[in-house]
Amino acid sequence: MIRPAARIAAALLLFAAAFAAGALPAHDLSVRIDPQTRRLAGRDRIRLDSPQPVTLLLSARFSVDALTVDGRRLRAPAPPKEGWQRIALPAARRIELRWSGQLAPLDRRLDHRDTLTYGIPASGPEGTYLASGSGWYPAVEGSLERYSLALDLPAGQRGLVAGRLVEEREADGRYRARFAFPQPAEGIALMAGPYRIEERRLLTAAGSKLRLRTYFHAEIAGLAKGYLDSIAGYLDLYERWIGAYPFSEFSIVSSPTPTGLGMPTLTYLGIDVLRLRFIRSTSLGHEVLHNWWGNGVYPDTARGNWAEGLTTFMADYAYREREGGASGLAARLAWLRDYASMPPGDDLALARFTSRTHGASQVVGYNKAAMVFFMLREMIGTAAFDEGVRRFWREQRFRVASWDELRGAFERASGRDLAAFFDQWLARPGAPDLQITHAQAVPTITGSRLEVTLAQGAPAYALSVPLAIRTSGGQITQRVEITRERATVALDVPHEPLAVVLDPDFRVFRRLAAAESPPILREAMLTGSPMMFALSDDPGVQAAAQEFAARLFKGAGRVRSATPVTLVIGLHADVDEWLAAGGMARRPAALASAHGSAQVWTARAGDGRTNVLVSVRDAPSLVALLRPLPHYGQQSWLVFDGARVTERGLWPAQPQVWELRRAAR
Repeated sequence: MIRPAARIAAALLLFAAAFAAGALPAHDLSVRIDPQTRRLAGRDRIRLDSPQPVTLLLSARFSVDALTVDGRRLRAPAPPKEGWQRIALPAARRIELRWSGQLAPLDRRLDHRDTLTYGIPASGPEGTYLASGSGWYPAVEGSLERYSLALDLPAGQRGLVAGRLVEEREADGRYRARFAFPQPAEGIALMAGPYRIEERRLLTAAGSKLRLRTYFHAEIAGLAKGYLDSIAGYLDLYERWIGAYPFSEFSIVSSPTPTGLGMPTLTYLGIDVLRLRFIRSTSLGHEVLHNWWGNGVYPDTARGNWAEGLTTFMADYAYREREGGASGLAARLAWLRDYASMPPGDDLALARFTSRTHGASQVVGYNKAAMVFFMLREMIGTAAFDEGVRRFWREQRFRVASWDELRGAFERASGRDLAAFFDQWLARPGAPDLQITHAQAVPTITGSRLEVTLAQGAPAYALSVPLAIRTSGGQITQRVEITRERATVALDVPHEPLAVVLDPDFRVFRRLAAAESPPILREAMLTGSPMMFALSDDPGVQAAAQEFAARLFKGAGRVRSATPVTLVIGLHADVDEWLAAGGMARRPAALASAHGSAQVWTARAGDGRTNVLVSVRDAPSLVALLRPLPHYGQQSWLVFDGARVTERGLWPAQPQVWELRRAAR
């Protein structure tokens, strides 16, 4: 779920301090859009429960055609050439404003990263997207808002905003629909397009009557039934786990750009994203759950956004756990690998995370936060954790809540003081650098006494660390508690210990040792400005390599002929020749016999640097990687046929093991 973080943080802060639920501004909007000409005309009647001065925010691309305050006409201000109009108004209870202007053309070249920060109201026959923070309507600065909205579109177009569909009809060559959202909203986003609508009515586990819809472009209309089935399943899951769904409907809306956005009552996903088979079993459930966390309880982002981490834990991670086997372990290892890949300077305390703007913020705000919830559940037990979730929902529904309110719900559910736990994981950046520094065993009458020394760096965390002890009679797992930078713990075991393995199932959030974290592509993707070496003299490959580096990494790559090399790009033969000339390891065995148009893999250099090697058949094969590759940051190697991944994998992790000498017989 993506939001304009600065505006939302300010709105939530002022809302928490100054607005009761019944005192929010209420918009009554009418909006007419012509996607062909990209023309928008609107009227907004804003009602305030008591006279108060407000400032309206409107994009400079629109003109204010008329402005009335408590029945008194005011001169409409001239918009600036660019940026925002800030329309300061005297204390009033009724404001009416008419505005119009030209929307930007919809840019279908946007990639998934561009859509995170894209804030221009745009339209075209294939789709219209007016983001809540784009200034397309006169928003009241510093406040959540309630609204109703009447939408008017040409025939063949369909559209919606978050909220309850009150009515819709098509007549006189126009499509008209009205929506109402009486709850506090963080803004209004509007979507439209040449949609085919499929609808299903649902009676939920909690007895709610809901309307489920898909608004899909014609090329994916056949996917509607499967998506409606999945929505119904997720609503049932979360109603039973948390409490009743807080709205009257849920819709999935397709976007012509690779968007992935969640809003109350709907999610807006790119056409190509919706085609992916795994979306129904992963991302869709994540967006449905946001109707409880983020859109049903609002995070107090001034003190940290807990909603993304809790949603990741109860959606993405929960699905992996339900798969059984090693799926949950693999997810936790992936989180820790991502964290190990992040440059230390990009780390931040969880209490400072507001929203995802780049890969590093996702590693902290989604992955680290989710693992904090995992460790909390380990500490207080599943029953207390689930009761804490339900209690938090009952107490905070449609309220602004911080980590403090969340902690309080878990404390009351578990009967435990959790202040120290939350403080160490929220207030400081970083993670413990946990290692076994020594281990020895002494025979006893009943078996052996094993002494293990653990170090974690400074300042120390209070940790519950699992140790797997391989003995002559089998493996034993025990948890040990440490609160100091260095501690020795003694364990009595019934058989002779042979080795000690540190946290073998990756249940503690920590910075992995080098052997535990073989390189993955995200290590390079999080590099601000990597060095790049294009091996080929082919101008097409050279140009594609430059674009590849600029798109894949946060900063643009630069062609260099000197080592050390972070990114190596070339034709298959050029890459093999470069490896041989440098005395480096050959193409990995997993790739040596693989077919395809491109191969991408990571390798750890002798100086500890992560190298990414991109071996392609020709320039078009390199261009084909631009869109798909950023989605595979958690992989160590990939084989592509055009833009399609045919094989992928991770270099195996090696857990920290301390081997013990066997006692002399």
